[in-house]
Amino acid sequence: MCDERDFADEDSWLAQQGTVSRRDFALMAGAAGLLASIPAPAWAAQTVGKDVIVKTPDGMADCYFVRPAKGKHPGVIIWPDIFGLRPAFRKMADRLAESGYAVLVVNPYYRAAKSPILPDDVDPRAPDNWAKVREQAQKLTPVTNVTDAKAFTAFLDKQKSVNRKRKIGTMGYCMGGPMVMRTAAAIPERIGAAASFHGGGLATDKADSPHLLIPQMKASFLIAVAENDDQKNSVEKETLRAAFAAQKLPAEIEVYVGSMHGWCPPDSKVYNAIQAERAWSRLLALFGSSLA
Repeated sequence: MCDERDFADEDSWLAQQGTVSRRDFALMAGAAGLLASIPAPAWAAQTVGKDVIVKTPDGMADCYFVRPAKGKHPGVIIWPDIFGLRPAFRKMADRLAESGYAVLVVNPYYRAAKSPILPDDVDPRAPDNWAKVREQAQKLTPVTNVTDAKAFTAFLDKQKSVNRKRKIGTMGYCMGGPMVMRTAAAIPERIGAAASFHGGGLATDKADSPHLLIPQMKASFLIAVAENDDQKNSVEKETLRAAFAAQKLPAEIEVYVGSMHGWCPPDSKVYNAIQAERAWSRLLALFGSSLA
């Protein structure tokens, strides 16, 4: 999960690149800039998106649901990074829906706060803002993750636009990586594909490490690792490879050279367009082959 060490890495990388800060990026780009930075597929489907409320055992979760305007399609659950549901993730969901998926982006912090947890025009790394985000993130547990995963899956399965004959996909960023793994383990009969992008804490020495749940999964996996994350913990990817291989589960695990933790969302200050596009292409390949 993102922490102060990642901020130091970001600052060092930005100093080398001479790029703008995340706050400046948000102020300059806005919603129009986010849309322009995420290309649509060549044969993009017309989509319909709306804010929805998903009832869970713990309350009412405000989420964003977008789908192709016609037909039934595989469902997908997106777990955002530590900064939560915001315009960048809405645009990413729109793009995925254009490729033929019914996509639910969740607010993991709904128990305490509606999205966005921070206004779009503030620096999330400012001490007060970062303290607010960290406080909410620390309230989340494996138990709340599983509770939510089951509720979000049930929501998708009730939608007329979701093809229940096809498996559901799930994808997560930063702290969303472990959530993806817990989702795949909690509802193995429905989750057919799962992807983690710069996920943190996928394989630890703790008793509740996500990788220990792999025997309960049936999904094919994509695990896209940031280069600086791998430099801090090069053993994790090998632990994951061994665990997936032991269960004979397909898992594409790759370190994306030149990428920094957080390189995929287009509002990230370390957004790497080339590597983000390559990761997106691998996601589409995974979903195309596994959500049958």
